[in-house]
Amino acid sequence: MSELSAKKVWHNGQLIDWGDATVHVLSHALHYGTSWFEGIRCYNTSRGSEIFRLHEHIDRLFNSAKIYRCDIPFSQEEIHSGIRATIIANDQESCYIRPLVMRGLGAIGVDPLPAAIEVYLITWEWGAYLGADAIEKGIDVMTSSWQRAAPNTYPTMAKVGGNYLNSTLIKMEAQLQGYSEGIALDSNGFVSEGSGENVFFSYQGDIFTPHIANAILPGITRDSVITLLREQGHTVKEEQVPRELLYLADEVFMTGTAAEITPVRSIDKIKVGQGRRGPITKALQDDFFSYIQGNVDDRHGWLTPVRENSNAQT
Repeated sequence: MSELSAKKVWHNGQLIDWGDATVHVLSHALHYGTSWFEGIRCYNTSRGSEIFRLHEHIDRLFNSAKIYRCDIPFSQEEIHSGIRATIIANDQESCYIRPLVMRGLGAIGVDPLPAAIEVYLITWEWGAYLGADAIEKGIDVMTSSWQRAAPNTYPTMAKVGGNYLNSTLIKMEAQLQGYSEGIALDSNGFVSEGSGENVFFSYQGDIFTPHIANAILPGITRDSVITLLREQGHTVKEEQVPRELLYLADEVFMTGTAAEITPVRSIDKIKVGQGRRGPITKALQDDFFSYIQGNVDDRHGWLTPVRENSNAQT
């Protein structure tokens, strides 16, 4: 199988063949970006296959759709069950999970309300998002020329397909200039986030991360990292972060479902700290990966077994 391939996809309550998971060319989402999605990881832990923060991700999916007046025609429990059923049908022990809700046929103007709602649950095997060496050696990033959305333009708290046009501009700009990733500023010039990751900075003993008012997506991994850092005794401050802190920080790392916890070794060709993964980042990674590998108790209830109900179908 190719990297983006599996046996089955869940569509509107039924498992269908991967090759049959298609949409019509006049689907509203193709023309106007009216789709809502999540990125979730399933890990092969010491206890078996477990999904990281499934309930929080699906809750955010429903909230994203709610902001755009979209009623998902399935319950959260049905989506949970469908995800587990899809992983089992695909014989996967670890995988990336992409729940996708989209407006399909029924409207071709800007008004989306007449369009049908389609729901897909997709799983595939996916490795390190920013490269195999990134977790240990870190990545080089740049400050993007593209900003995140100004307040009251479009809702950045919603994980909606159309928002990611901005992310593609950030990502392409960075890669074409030789960087792995870009960090965007908000409309007021404060640090926002990467194209698909939240950002953390260590500076003078404290750890900073941009506030949700800085046009960020409130990441599920971000929330997990804040919890783990505070358990380790760190002070984590969610507030406006000036751009210059990018250059003065002792450590910088990026977080996300795909990126997990990835250290940043340089920004705009300015070395971060010693130019390699720092001790705070390494300790955090050790804690995080030990948790998701099942080497410690699931003290926060973050991991959902895939086969707790192996006959789950909807």
